[in-house]
Amino acid sequence: MLTFMVILAVFVSRPSRRANSQATSAAPCRSPYPLDPAYLTPLKSTLSSHLTSVDSKRFTRQLTLLNATLTKNGGGGVTLATRHSSLATSSVLVFLSLILVGCSAQHTPTLAITHATVIDATGTPPRPDTTVLLEGQQVAAIGPSSSISLPSNTPIVDATGKFLIPGLVESHVHLTGASEPTGSRDFILPLLLANGITTARDMGGDLDALKTLRQEIDHGKLQAPRIFFAGPYLDGDPPFFQPSLVVTNATQAADDVHSLTYRGADFIKVQSNLSREAYFAIAEVCRREHITFVGHVPDHVTAAEASDAGQKSIEHLTGVLRACSSDEPALIRKQFASAPKRPTMAKSVNREVSWQRQLLESYSDQQAAALIEKFLHNHTWQVPTLILLRNDAFPTPETDPSRDPRRKYIPTHVLENWQKGAKDRDKGATPEEFALRNSFMQASLNIVGKMHAAGVGILAGTDTTAPYVFPGSSLHEELALLVQAGLTPMQALQAATKQPAEFFGKSQSQGTIEPGKFADLLLLDANPLGDIHNTQKIRAVILRGQLLDRAKLDAILSSVEQFAKTH
Repeated sequence: MLTFMVILAVFVSRPSRRANSQATSAAPCRSPYPLDPAYLTPLKSTLSSHLTSVDSKRFTRQLTLLNATLTKNGGGGVTLATRHSSLATSSVLVFLSLILVGCSAQHTPTLAITHATVIDATGTPPRPDTTVLLEGQQVAAIGPSSSISLPSNTPIVDATGKFLIPGLVESHVHLTGASEPTGSRDFILPLLLANGITTARDMGGDLDALKTLRQEIDHGKLQAPRIFFAGPYLDGDPPFFQPSLVVTNATQAADDVHSLTYRGADFIKVQSNLSREAYFAIAEVCRREHITFVGHVPDHVTAAEASDAGQKSIEHLTGVLRACSSDEPALIRKQFASAPKRPTMAKSVNREVSWQRQLLESYSDQQAAALIEKFLHNHTWQVPTLILLRNDAFPTPETDPSRDPRRKYIPTHVLENWQKGAKDRDKGATPEEFALRNSFMQASLNIVGKMHAAGVGILAGTDTTAPYVFPGSSLHEELALLVQAGLTPMQALQAATKQPAEFFGKSQSQGTIEPGKFADLLLLDANPLGDIHNTQKIRAVILRGQLLDRAKLDAILSSVEQFAKTH
């Protein structure tokens, strides 16, 4: 009985603003938001399972009325069998009255997007000529434009000829990587927002600065995407990047994981120079403490071992191509063999090229299949950051981004660092080296396609602000590269919407366009399912229910451009 009353309380407390996705003008409620069968249909099983019989004529009349309501709203009916207690009968009568009274409740939408083609990212076909009603920070109702009536004072966006998709998620950024406190607020976050990104996963940065950012965003002081973050990296000695906490043993692993968790980190980020002892100690602490850890596969650890250890996501395909080699043990030994004494630059380059060539030539379909099977079994996600690989790890003269017009949005000191790094990287590079880089890029695209085809989860991320990975707009390039790897445009879109929500455990509140979910949306001028590059044709962004039209987005871009000139 207690269970039944709790279920009744849950149903009564459901917000009536959630709408039937097939709203029609024939809906019995006087509210413009018809009853949602997603709420009403579960009532059938609830009543049927908890009431085996009711002999009250009054209850039967009420049940008949409820059945009529459910049927008109696509919910079906409720059937009863044998006798049940009068207390249950009274409870149901109260509940039915609340449901029926709720039909007349009035709601005022705060924004209506009318006549749009809705691509909700669930995988269902696009819905043309659809109206989406927003109430505050949530989607309130979705239905055919001809069937949803609007109060006369409702703000309207006429989206005729436009395409509405969920706001995008950038799954690998570094918000505090361009000087704080201005770099994140005046450079990176505005560019993310102007490019339709409404959620970002920060993969390493100043924890206190990130906490302050999130507080300002959550309290409405800063208009910017929602953020999740790790704080400083956990790395070996010496660490490859800053900010880092050096971990060399189990005691340090426990202390640092506890500290970061206590200070508010959402997950732990591991880096490439961790020893095997330190890495597996971190994995064990995270397992005991039930906190996610993600990041690089350390050089001394295999991708298969990382998956078995519980690492939830692997970034940049670190260790993945090596793990697809039939000679992985030999490659690892060669990778850490002592370098010749007093090596020349030419000898060092030749040594690295030889190792890379061996890795590619020893690729094994059998090894790749075994690795993919392990990723599937362990639910290990991949964030390949293909745009980083193309623009920074494996650039060629054909893909050289150094003259990209988006440089105008990059602060002077950041751009100077990018240019210096690219010059050092490419100094003395031969055509043979560029050909090898191209082969690595193709191998990366191929393994991403194979993993996705097998069912491995893929998230779209870029590694902003790595060299020539332009904040915001590079995510759209990442989507195009995912399509090049073999994903369909819908699947690439889901890698930046539905899939991240699943990864974060936030599928109930974001990731797709559905009633009750966050009103984080992107309005496009052209169909992204016909050409994934159309995600770049942004007409408006809706963040937490607030409309940023093209004029406002252009103003954001102009502001960033001015900031870049003076910093």
